[in-house]
Amino acid sequence: MPSLRIAQDDAADELLSRDPLALLIGMLLDQQFPMERAFGAPRLLADRLGVDTLDAAQLAAMDPDELTRVFQGPPALHRYPGSMAGRTQELCRLLVERYDGRAENVWADAPDGKTLLRRLKELPGFGAQKASIFLALLGKQYGVTPSGWREAAGAYGEDGARRSVADITGPDSLVEVRRFKQEQKAAAKAARAGG
Repeated sequence: MPSLRIAQDDAADELLSRDPLALLIGMLLDQQFPMERAFGAPRLLADRLGVDTLDAAQLAAMDPDELTRVFQGPPALHRYPGSMAGRTQELCRLLVERYDGRAENVWADAPDGKTLLRRLKELPGFGAQKASIFLALLGKQYGVTPSGWREAAGAYGEDGARRSVADITGPDSLVEVRRFKQEQKAAAKAARAGG
């Protein structure tokens, strides 16, 4: 079992390490929200549902209004609890329909990185960048390394990179990833101002 340190909270990171659905939901929620809180949210979700491990079939079948209330907290599981509750439910429904309700089945039999990247892009809420980052996270920290995974993940798959959640292994690397993201934002802002 991997030992992730993304949420910077022992209980949350323990769940991410052993529950592929929790990891997938954390990645889904990592959007317009602090990274640690996004990846800490699956632990809060499990606690509020009174379960030890998240279950895609249970989440898919929940009353949408009830799931939204669970997401609203307090504290809220995301800056946009209603829309993210809906997106989480969409993700879980797709997992039930295509992958027997098991997040790990998305990657378990992927013959290569290109196929896995395509599967990840098909998940609700996973655009090209999020899919590439998650592929890098699976390869770098979760032991999921189909042939060509680094190439399929692009720059996020580079060994020694400090670009994304895929590279966070503790507080120091979190600081390095934050610094990289701030530099990227500053460069983009300067490019817009100069253009």
